[in-house]
Amino acid sequence: MYKNLAGRAVLAWAAACFLSPAFSQPQAAKAPLKIGFVYVAPVTDAGWVRQHEEGRKAVDAALGARVKTTFVENVAEGADAERVIRDLAQQGNQLIFTPSFGYMEPTLKVARDFPDVKFESITGYKQTPNVATANARYYEGRYLAGIAAGRMTKTNVAGYVAGFPIPEVLQGINAFTLGMRSVNPDAKVVVVWLNEWFDPPKERDAAMAVFNQNADVVAFHTGSTAVMAAAQERGKMAVAYHSDMLKIAPDAQIVAVTHQWGGYYTQRAKAVLDGTWKSANLWGGVKEGMIRVGDFGSKVPKAVQQEVLARQQDIAAGKLQPFRAVNGDVRDNEGRVVIARGAQLSDEQILKMNWLAEGVQGRVTR
Repeated sequence: MYKNLAGRAVLAWAAACFLSPAFSQPQAAKAPLKIGFVYVAPVTDAGWVRQHEEGRKAVDAALGARVKTTFVENVAEGADAERVIRDLAQQGNQLIFTPSFGYMEPTLKVARDFPDVKFESITGYKQTPNVATANARYYEGRYLAGIAAGRMTKTNVAGYVAGFPIPEVLQGINAFTLGMRSVNPDAKVVVVWLNEWFDPPKERDAAMAVFNQNADVVAFHTGSTAVMAAAQERGKMAVAYHSDMLKIAPDAQIVAVTHQWGGYYTQRAKAVLDGTWKSANLWGGVKEGMIRVGDFGSKVPKAVQQEVLARQQDIAAGKLQPFRAVNGDVRDNEGRVVIARGAQLSDEQILKMNWLAEGVQGRVTR
């Protein structure tokens, strides 16, 4: 009987040890979600890549230990991009953001080989079950900047340094011109094409070229701060793009069109963590908080600032659409009607834009 009692005691002790939290093996902490970012240019103090880097930091700040983010900078579009994106997938990144138009096809190619990885093609337009797309309505900010430029110019000439003649860039040039001419019908815009996204010396030279053509204000769609620095150097005015660039051009900047990616990136990372991520296509603008105009320079009168901010509120409320013909037909710079009076371009028409508005000096190869 003693032996039986002893045996039962041993069994009871063993069971207690097995069931007791004090003796059980601790559960392994859930591994963080690995997220990769690919940048088309170096991370600098301002510009396109800087805003995406701020978006990455916003994800870290919002989600903390639940995520582990990394980035690769200065990755050329094409074969280099495919190699880097593939490498990030092989390293176990479960969500990969590729923010450049030229990354779309490399992203799609890698995504076919990694069906369990989620990809976000930023500025791309092709979706698959594991590739989502997102872009911002940059043209809304451009229209507002055009209002500021139209009020501030003395020569009625603005310059526009542009990367490539793709629809996104054409949207910006046309919206800027329409905004400028909405308050200054005599205004014209001189465009210089670079066929580069990031080449600071070429960007600077292009800015100087438009200043030599009587432009006293310049806008740009390239990746560095070179145009702003050129305006500061020449004593001209400039519209900052992507980021606030007052530090680079404290006297030249009249307004900044800034991109805000943190909210979207955090939302998509949360969806992966929650198991609710689905491929989708978002085209957000002022209303969604993805585009913001502000950071006015000290030379801009309060009345102009208030006018621009009021029109920004109108866009957010749906009262103002940059590509709606309110007071008459909108024509391109070859005289053709592209928006009839009272009409508004559809998203499909805006996304396929291949014309330049009346008042723009330049051509688009069709």
